[in-house]
Amino acid sequence: MPAANRALGRNVHIYAASDPTEVFGGLVLTNGVTKANFYSMMEVFLFFESSYVLRHEDATDAMKDVPKDEQALQPGNYYIVTDGSITVNNEAWLIRTISVASRTRVVSFRDAVRDRDRRCVITGEKALDAEYGLWEGFEAAHVFPLAHERHWREHNYGRWITIPSATESAGSINSVQNGMLLRADIHALFDSYTVSINPDDNHKIVCFRRDGKGIAGSHLDQQRFLDDPRRPVDQVLRWHFRQTVLANMRGAGEPVFETDFPPGSDMMGEIMEGPKAAERLEFEFFSRLAGVT
Repeated sequence: MPAANRALGRNVHIYAASDPTEVFGGLVLTNGVTKANFYSMMEVFLFFESSYVLRHEDATDAMKDVPKDEQALQPGNYYIVTDGSITVNNEAWLIRTISVASRTRVVSFRDAVRDRDRRCVITGEKALDAEYGLWEGFEAAHVFPLAHERHWREHNYGRWITIPSATESAGSINSVQNGMLLRADIHALFDSYTVSINPDDNHKIVCFRRDGKGIAGSHLDQQRFLDDPRRPVDQVLRWHFRQTVLANMRGAGEPVFETDFPPGSDMMGEIMEGPKAAERLEFEFFSRLAGVT
């Protein structure tokens, strides 16, 4: 089965004014995205040789300059006007699928995240029976995926972490500062780069597909979460947000992979027939082995 296309349903499209046939990318617009947000997200996947301005084509086909303000972005076509060149950022996008690890190396991570949050930090829903050790429907999510620990180490992202993992052998990637408790359905959206958190806009929740959860444009709770020194550091949240922008807005977007493989289905066959098969297999293997001591 082919992977889903992230470009489907876009109602915001980005073009070069000098060549309106060249599409740089786009966006499925949801609540909370401002014009200033749009500029900053666009600058994640595009480099500009000189200054530029965006122009919006409205319903009457009139072209208007788009200011960098906090007004809500409107659907439609946006054209980049500049005297210099525009280059697409080729920054690596790391494949990620739904992964719930529970082996020895990450038990301490899970327990630390549960102890700190006791609720889904994005929706605010409480784990009501946590006091009895019942956590059904809530999962400890890595912000930076555990399966890409090699990438974490190669780029020394551990320098962002100030609270080590409770298990010495687990490494900095399993610090509570790289984790959040999420409702299982929100975890799936977070892992698929459909939902993210923008730490540079008051920790706003940004949805990159239509929002069926009522979370787009809301913010992480200041008193219960952001004021806790054990919360995820902004650097890992920023990394996830950049990856989400790249996945959803650059070009036609990155594939969304099938993750529902009922017993008896040919999981390996479906992966091999889909896009990025080698990278997907590598991620699947690491996601299953990363929790082993």
